[in-house]
Amino acid sequence: MLKITGTFLDEITHDIPSQNWGPEEWRREFDTLRGTGIDTVILIRAGYRQKAACPSRVLTEKAGAFPVWLDLVDLFLTEAERCGMDFFFGTYDSGRHWVGGDYQAEIDINRAFCDEVVEKYGERAAFKGWYISHEINAFNDGMMRVYEQLADHLRKLKPLPILISPYIKGVKQFGGEAVSFDRHVGEWSRVFARIEGLVDIVAFQDGQVDYHELENYLRINHELASKHGLTSWSNVESFDRDMPIKFPPIPFPALRYKIEAAQRAGVDKLITFEFSHFMSPHSIYPAAHNLHQRYREWIDSAGSP
Repeated sequence: MLKITGTFLDEITHDIPSQNWGPEEWRREFDTLRGTGIDTVILIRAGYRQKAACPSRVLTEKAGAFPVWLDLVDLFLTEAERCGMDFFFGTYDSGRHWVGGDYQAEIDINRAFCDEVVEKYGERAAFKGWYISHEINAFNDGMMRVYEQLADHLRKLKPLPILISPYIKGVKQFGGEAVSFDRHVGEWSRVFARIEGLVDIVAFQDGQVDYHELENYLRINHELASKHGLTSWSNVESFDRDMPIKFPPIPFPALRYKIEAAQRAGVDKLITFEFSHFMSPHSIYPAAHNLHQRYREWIDSAGSP
């Protein structure tokens, strides 16, 4: 049985609320993650607009970053080292340059920022990967340049696996503007051909298409990635896109359905966005406590003789 063994860490929040955790709460959470079988943690982004996960001269000067009183990168690395986990560092998302078409500005600020990051944290034992935090759903020449130049720079700074987590332009998020299955295949054939040899791992988000379509998308994503030498993970969203509010924890039957579909599709690893908000017994959402219990009952029973 394929279990969730990785999670994003999101405290530079974009569309979910902060839990306002400090070192004590994060230490407790990492113990829970380890006890649930998590061996990989991925910082979703080290900064977004003016918010930053760690003190940074570059982000202060170039993005007007707010003061940082708790260095989450150092905290997450410390806890990952204590718990024997791999930590993937997520890059900076300006929320401005690349979405406005100024791709070179996005590249330049990230290169300078990641230089700073490696100087400060590069020798940490848990630092085992990079995550390019810019999410796409189709081929875009400007974003291919971001991936190409940033991946090349990251690999020269610290030669580690590079992960991306794109999404499908599906009906749940885009309604009538969603692309067809065949169009999706064509777009991602072009993307993978362009980033082959630069990006190592792709973990498609799994929540944008209807459940009856999901396994076909998971399977073709895995096949296309494998064709171009990328390892295929699945980002099992543990929040619910089917409710009219953003975003409650997902019902357990839906989570189990997506996990089993990913296993049948042949992906290599399951990660989630995002355990601490939507699956943790310590989450601000009471429904997450129950989701955690249902998930543990399931995986524990599956592991029984």
